Amino acid sequence: MMPEGQGAPASPLEAPSDSERGSSWPAARPPPPFLTPGFRGSSGSPAPRRGAVRESFPQKLAEALSSQYALNVFVAGLLFLLAWAVHASGVGKRDLLCFLTALMLLQLLWMLWYVRRSSAHRRLIRLKDTYAGARWLRGSITLFAVITIILGCLKIGYFIGFSECLSATEGVFPVTHAVHTLLQVYFLWGHSKDIIQSFKTLERFGVIHSVFTNLLLWANSVLNESKHQLNEHKERLITLGFGNITIVLDDHTPPCNCTPPTLCLAISHGMYYLYPFNIEYQILASTMLYVLWKNIGRKVDSHQHRKMQFRSHGVLLGSVLGLTVLATTIGVVVVYLIQIGRSKTKSEAALIMFYLYAIILLMLMGVAGLVGIRIYRLDEQSLDESKNPARKLDADLLVGTASGSWFISWGSILAILCAESHPPYTWYNLPYSILAIVEKYIQNLFIIESIHREPGKLSEDIRTLRVVTVYNGNATSLPSSCLKNGPMAGDMAPQALEMLPAANGNTCLREVGEKEKEDKSWERAQGSACHSCFLQDNAQRRVLRNIAAFLFLCNISLWIPPAFGCRPEYDNGLEEIVFGFEPWIIVVNLAMPFSIFYRMHAAASLFEVYCKI
Repeated sequence: MMPEGQGAPASPLEAPSDSERGSSWPAARPPPPFLTPGFRGSSGSPAPRRGAVRESFPQKLAEALSSQYALNVFVAGLLFLLAWAVHASGVGKRDLLCFLTALMLLQLLWMLWYVRRSSAHRRLIRLKDTYAGARWLRGSITLFAVITIILGCLKIGYFIGFSECLSATEGVFPVTHAVHTLLQVYFLWGHSKDIIQSFKTLERFGVIHSVFTNLLLWANSVLNESKHQLNEHKERLITLGFGNITIVLDDHTPPCNCTPPTLCLAISHGMYYLYPFNIEYQILASTMLYVLWKNIGRKVDSHQHRKMQFRSHGVLLGSVLGLTVLATTIGVVVVYLIQIGRSKTKSEAALIMFYLYAIILLMLMGVAGLVGIRIYRLDEQSLDESKNPARKLDADLLVGTASGSWFISWGSILAILCAESHPPYTWYNLPYSILAIVEKYIQNLFIIESIHREPGKLSEDIRTLRVVTVYNGNATSLPSSCLKNGPMAGDMAPQALEMLPAANGNTCLREVGEKEKEDKSWERAQGSACHSCFLQDNAQRRVLRNIAAFLFLCNISLWIPPAFGCRPEYDNGLEEIVFGFEPWIIVVNLAMPFSIFYRMHAAASLFEVYCKI
């Protein structure tokens, strides 16, 4: 057996050295087919890699284990909330607050560990999800977090005023919640885009624990706010003489006196005006953390989408109409809250006013959404079907939370059809309920198609128009064939096409000269066609931006009434007569939080759509 060396023959799989490689040998010889990772056998399927299978199985198992752990924590928390809501014996508010405080402390420990470990390895290159944790989204959650901390300060003041008869947990809870809010906002600003690739099993449990901790805090805020709204509704019914369908007020006022009483009364009333912002903060934080959980161990390509920019020009019409709607909404809400419950006549007038306003607004929003969908139907641009957790969650939340409003609307329609007597406002409630269903259907289609389109992608004719070269001192548009001569011309960004590579410059200039000599009239016709296409595309973009701006402001306007107590589903009384007081109140209390969140989430999605167009 000859030793490998000068006299030993080369291995059949070994490539020759540079000195042995002739001119006919390729610069980089590919490996044999059966050694390549994607080699397909006789069956035509790729050969499975044992390491990849072993690696993916524990991660799927960790995902299943962490999700089941979180669901059990969530169910336990919901049972605590239910026990407190129905005044179950042996379970009080103290037990509920102790459970929530323990969950927040556990999340705080995990976030501190993660932030410390990330800062220790800050020099390492980390994968980022460029779609997750947009700057405007983090700015929104910061604003809601500031109001949440103010709410916590009011709760601390309320505890100090009633400290004689309140449990210590009611003072510890708002302090813990304030610290939890500050650290969580810091965490989301710095790490919401992370794609975690180390300690994946531990991180799955930490992130999903954070998701459901925020969901339980959201449910707790919803329950407190719903109890307050329900008590106000019962008081109005007592004033109007409907005592026969009114149950006992669910009063949680402490049994001792507060000093000074005026300040305590102002604090107790002021807290409930801040609850809508706290509710939005908790649900927004849970959605951002859920995207972080879905990104754990995810493999992403190197393609980065273009950075979205906010542009305010060209949206005067949509902004003016939207701001007019916003101002009108505030006026309608103020008048409604003043008139409702004063007398039967004033209550019916307030309901009719609200229904007329909402019918007109929903019709305008539906028409705007149809126009946007029609523009997309005329555009042949393909959609981006790549997998993205943030975009999928946006679409799922739009449809899922809209079901809350649809549930209430169908209940109102059924009550109107089955009622024995029909008050005057009934015939305004019917078209309002139908339009509430149709408008959300149209708006969801518009938003979902918009978020699946590439931001600012131009057609080939418009890219051709932008490429200008100087020939004999004159600016001449390059023909599209010149673009196709260069490598990957169709994939080049518009900015890159403004300056062609020098390697193709001579060819392009020569072609321009030949085209001018052969047929100048054809070039003018092509330039005119490209220019008209460019103008048409700009006009469509301007219309879509105005639609997005208008719908954005309209959704904020429709978020205001239910969030601040303008709820005709409570006040018209028709559904309560048909379904019964308690069943209908349960339906409204369960569905209304999703309906309120839908408007805020739709507004956030429309802002993203506006920045992409």
